[in-house]
Amino acid sequence: MNSFDTAILAFLTHNAFSSDLINHAIRVIADLYTFKGLVLIPILWWMWFKPSQHGEWEREMVIATIVGGLLALAIGRLLADYLPFRVRPIYNPELHLHFPSASLRDVRTWSSFPSDHAMLWMSVATGIFLVWRRVGVLALLYTAIFICMPRVYLGLHYPTDILAGAAIGIIITYVMTRDSVRTRFAVPILGWIQRFPGGGYTLAFLLCFELITQSVEIRLLEQSVSKAVRLDGTATYGPGNHWQ
Repeated sequence: MNSFDTAILAFLTHNAFSSDLINHAIRVIADLYTFKGLVLIPILWWMWFKPSQHGEWEREMVIATIVGGLLALAIGRLLADYLPFRVRPIYNPELHLHFPSASLRDVRTWSSFPSDHAMLWMSVATGIFLVWRRVGVLALLYTAIFICMPRVYLGLHYPTDILAGAAIGIIITYVMTRDSVRTRFAVPILGWIQRFPGGGYTLAFLLCFELITQSVEIRLLEQSVSKAVRLDGTATYGPGNHWQ
């Protein structure tokens, strides 16, 4: 544990709100999709449909942002699975810290580093900023205050988890929106959507849904299937040649 993380976590826990109501509100904000994807993703749809002199470019940027968000989500999960496991602060007894509230979901088996929340939503907020500066600044501030900070306050992440995740997410979207990269995939996708709007918008809805929910149900389903396979593999024959 580095001194940077320890100092910030100690400061937050020692100066935590004494109000159970405020702590519960922070926990709800950190847990519900309403305060994450359902705030930022509709801005992308607004950018897509609003009248503009740069409509084609803005739609390409929206496509690049969504692709960047999906890439950030995938990379975040891969890093969490393959980097050395880092126990979350709330489950780390070595810290000797008492956090104001527990998470609504049990993420004990999910590595803390990096923060996939910070990666994904900083990636999306960066895309908004690159197209629409004023709204983008608000999106970045919203992501930092309402998505990232509560996760540190509640002990779900170390500050360095958030900073690393945010940096990776910003870099991914910045790269994906560069002209030399964006035009290679966004222009063909935009052309396909214009030719087949029914299928295009259906696929866009499904992809945005996965971003909003951060594919949590898919991951839980994968874990359930893996657990079922392990249980089936450890079954043994009992009396009468019946599986026990």
